[in-house]
Amino acid sequence: MLDWLIEYGYIGLFIASFLAATILPFGSELVFVTLITMGLDPWICTIVASIGNWLGGMTNYYLGKLGKTEWIERYLKVKKEKIYKVQHWLDGKGASMAFFSFLPVVGDVIAIALGYMRANVYIVNISMFAGKFARYVLIMYGLNWIII
Repeated sequence: MLDWLIEYGYIGLFIASFLAATILPFGSELVFVTLITMGLDPWICTIVASIGNWLGGMTNYYLGKLGKTEWIERYLKVKKEKIYKVQHWLDGKGASMAFFSFLPVVGDVIAIALGYMRANVYIVNISMFAGKFARYVLIMYGLNWIII
């Protein structure tokens, strides 16, 4: 299934990382690791994957900002109870918690909840990109450590 994404190189990585942060229940790590092991530049892969994943996360933020919980439940398959639970957890912690939107399972809900809460979009952008970039850098260095 992911073969066509790998065939498209950086563009495929961008698509995989974007979709992994939004609607599809898979990770972009396989495409990321495969492209690096095939010889593509690791730093360009890291930047492309980070930007795609960040834009996907911001899509979730803006879907949350719409405030239509029935849309979120229907299309993103996130129950409103889960959104409220994460909102309660985020209360008082602020928009910088978007840094943790790279986490599996709860990361998408964090982005949606921050949008629903109308968290500061500038802080969300910076924090979210920093978290997603750090994640791909760690994967890149981890892969480099395994290969060497």
